[in-house]
Amino acid sequence: MTLPTIFGDAEIERYARHLVLREVGGPGQQALKAARVLIVGAGGLGSPAALYLAAAGVGALILIDPDDVDRSNLQRQVLYAEADIGRPKAEAAAERLAALNPHIFVAGHRGAFDASTADELCSHVDLVLDGTDDFAVRYEVNAACVRHGKPLVSGAIGRWTGQVGVFQSKPCYRCLVPDIPPDAETCAAVGVVGALAGVIGSIMALEAIKLIVGAGEPLTGRLMLYDALSAETRTIKVGADPECPVCGSKASTV
Repeated sequence: MTLPTIFGDAEIERYARHLVLREVGGPGQQALKAARVLIVGAGGLGSPAALYLAAAGVGALILIDPDDVDRSNLQRQVLYAEADIGRPKAEAAAERLAALNPHIFVAGHRGAFDASTADELCSHVDLVLDGTDDFAVRYEVNAACVRHGKPLVSGAIGRWTGQVGVFQSKPCYRCLVPDIPPDAETCAAVGVVGALAGVIGSIMALEAIKLIVGAGEPLTGRLMLYDALSAETRTIKVGADPECPVCGSKASTV
């Protein structure tokens, strides 16, 4: 799918604050309009990330999520309203994003990101955002991104802390998390402050925009850690694991 990069008057007005930015301007906004982004998980992180990417004018947004909207989601998943309870998240999210920006293409897929869908979804996009809280899914997303050479923006939250990293082939996410932690917990089990999802999801969108327009220094090979209780951030480097089963010498075709 080739996306048009010519702007109408309404789009020029809509993106005016981008067009005057030296790091974006006309060429950057055209790059955004031509970009195809996959968001895996339309939950706490996928919601704000998708809203800001849609507002920024990313030409095609593809979302995949297997769940329906639950009332407990509304504390942090800002894509949805009370009337959406019981609806498939992918459907409700796509409807909301299309209403936010009618100049972009939005597709919602109700289903799981797994071995049966990974290659089809990743092969047709330029960039992938992963906001899921399931390590098995994160591994599947990472492996697909490495196979297809797609940049991956990965985010995670729990309680009062969050993290964002960008992975492009080496190091990959599996270099950071070689094995599923034995004490891995979901937000449903440990809780999460709702506004934290907005902070981390927005940073994911910002990193995606930087990658698309070529601005600044993305978090490639780095992990930004945010502690909301102390209002402190720190960034650490992620080294490539030479024995990584995905991007290292022990890489398999799985």
